[in-house]
Amino acid sequence: MRDPYEVLEVRKTASKDEIKKAYRELVKKYHPDQYGNNPLRDLAEDKLKELNEAYDYLMSNAPESSQYNSYGNSSQNSYNSNSYQTIEMDIRNGNLGRAEDELRKVTTRDAEWNYLMGLLSLRKGWHNEAYNYLNLACRLSPNNFKYRDEFNRLNNMNSSYREPYYNNRGKDRGLCDICATLYCLDCCCECGGGDFIDCC
Repeated sequence: MRDPYEVLEVRKTASKDEIKKAYRELVKKYHPDQYGNNPLRDLAEDKLKELNEAYDYLMSNAPESSQYNSYGNSSQNSYNSNSYQTIEMDIRNGNLGRAEDELRKVTTRDAEWNYLMGLLSLRKGWHNEAYNYLNLACRLSPNNFKYRDEFNRLNNMNSSYREPYYNNRGKDRGLCDICATLYCLDCCCECGGGDFIDCC
């Protein structure tokens, strides 16, 4: 992995405020939503992932240790992983308030953050928000099976909600349809000399 200072385009002596400022500017510059259907969108997503990793590392290790040592062995990754695991457990156990509070404290909105916000929104019944968060998580980390699986599950759930409405619109006969059918049947019978419904 590249030197996180180099990724964020800051000096090795940069303060956390300088790192935050540089990170925000670069995220604005490379955010995938700016690129629409442009082929550069994929490159922007990769760049954003790299920016998030570098930022996470530097926020936990700089400027106290302003030397770039073993980035690959960073303890930040395990810290985020552990805190994210706790948040996910809270969501699955129904502790939605605590999970949301913890997620709001996270400054780096990476793929895992979006995934967890999607789960949280889904548990709250906010399907549109869940769709948006999970979709972004999949775009930021397209090879992550966990994100893709949850996103597909949500899509299938949405389809099953819509299906009865759309499929039954033609099948649901109202009272007017029944009356019209009986009237037509009575007219046909009378034309043939019979009477289906006796009017007298």
